[in-house]
Amino acid sequence: MAILATPKGQVEFLGPLIRESIEPLDMNKNLNNFRRASRQKEALLQVSDLPEGIVYVAKHANEIIGYVLFQHPSEFGRWNKHPRLLELGAIEISRDWKCMGIASKLLHEAFKNPELEEYIVITTEFYWHWDLEGSGLSVWQYQRMLKKLFGSVGFKRRHTDDPEILEHSANMLMVRFGKTITDVHLKAFEDLTYQASIFV
Repeated sequence: MAILATPKGQVEFLGPLIRESIEPLDMNKNLNNFRRASRQKEALLQVSDLPEGIVYVAKHANEIIGYVLFQHPSEFGRWNKHPRLLELGAIEISRDWKCMGIASKLLHEAFKNPELEEYIVITTEFYWHWDLEGSGLSVWQYQRMLKKLFGSVGFKRRHTDDPEILEHSANMLMVRFGKTITDVHLKAFEDLTYQASIFV
């Protein structure tokens, strides 16, 4: 178990967690960027139940103050067609605990998991999910912050013709290739990044 000392006390980093380890923990009320905190805890529990679901949390006392989730992409998107691909579905740190290095530490702890080296991991970053108000950052400052954060664990920005990514120039597809990914899986991923020509 990794520990980070912060001005507000020690933060523990735990994972990958099963449902029984998540259930007794409280959820910080400001973990509500995607949905209210109680429903977000339900999402953590649901992901932990999935065969491929991976959940890591940052915890202070008995309270979850941050989390990162990995799972297979939605069945309705293009990325679901890849056999060795996981999506970093969400990473969130409570506003009460921002700017303390927690997000970076959480990602670094998660990517110590050797299982993630067996996958291509993507994160699809849409600016409308970003906490611009709480951070005080502009769209472009927030984008640069995310590029630096995800880049610290090996993600690189990739171009794609995915319509949701192209909807706004701040949106990003970022990709991390696991160390054991084969050439076949790399080729399959490249084929998915640009699909518009298939329908011409």
